[in-house]
Amino acid sequence: MSQKNVKADDVAVIGRNLALESVRVTEAAALAASRFMGRGDERAADLAAMEAMRTALDSLLIDGTVVIGEGDPGEAAVLCAGEKVGQGKGHASVDIALNPLEGATICAKGGYNALAVMALAVQGGFLRVPSVYMDKIAVGPDLPEGVVNLDAPVERNLRELAKAKSVDVSDLLICILDRPRHEALIEKVREAGARVMLIADGDVSGVIAAGLPHTGVDMHIGVGGAPEGVLAAAALGAVGGQMQARLVLRSDDERAMAAQRGIKDFSHIYSLNELARGDVMFAATGVTDGAILRGVRRYPGGAMTHSMVIRARSGTLRFIETRHNWRRKTGFA
Repeated sequence: MSQKNVKADDVAVIGRNLALESVRVTEAAALAASRFMGRGDERAADLAAMEAMRTALDSLLIDGTVVIGEGDPGEAAVLCAGEKVGQGKGHASVDIALNPLEGATICAKGGYNALAVMALAVQGGFLRVPSVYMDKIAVGPDLPEGVVNLDAPVERNLRELAKAKSVDVSDLLICILDRPRHEALIEKVREAGARVMLIADGDVSGVIAAGLPHTGVDMHIGVGGAPEGVLAAAALGAVGGQMQARLVLRSDDERAMAAQRGIKDFSHIYSLNELARGDVMFAATGVTDGAILRGVRRYPGGAMTHSMVIRARSGTLRFIETRHNWRRKTGFA
């Protein structure tokens, strides 16, 4: 695990100058992807979002480095790990974790919960992970530290969470990705008496939903993408939630990829603060309707977007509704 120290002066720069500007980046990606919503071409939707996010990022007054992106160099045309973005030297040095279109398949099918997401931190603020799987468990704020544990039986986690919330286990709603690998987990949750909300894709939104009371989600659990885990931790930490995660490395190649990023203990359980730390800033814009955000609404002459932005330093969460006027607007501004 390789993380650098966070400087206090850089923290202030990120929080004050970039929190709201970053929403324009996720808006640009969401607007571009929305043109392909329901058209059955997930690759076209993904490429449009990537290109729009790349262009918008270069307008920011940052010296940015993508550390969680569209894979390693050569795996995508833009926004790969190590790519430099922003206005460059002389501006705040930041690391960037992003997913221009989380849920490309969802978007292509016109489904539920597609998002454009991005997080910023000072250098070393994000755990650098390869594009592998990650086992995760996440709950919201205002709960005793360690109320759930990644290695505990699911029945115990549900019982302890219900006790901490002063509710019955049957009142709990547990978010899980709908995958064959989760069949046994889903059955155990149901046998324990809790309710299950299955999502087709988008475990960034699933984790974040566990941290926001209005969603009704009490916990997210299961195996999803490691890059998505870091992005989700950036948001969840800012609202005071808890998360534990461990990489799922299935081959020597995947273990080598992790080692190249400075990860030595492949069985380590990461706390939320190890995944994303410091004054992290997180922004997301809905592409399609979801539990947290509404999707892009296009109409003659414009469109409407619904976004959220969270600052870890202040714990401030803003929901932003933007009306885009194509008759006056140029580019993504």
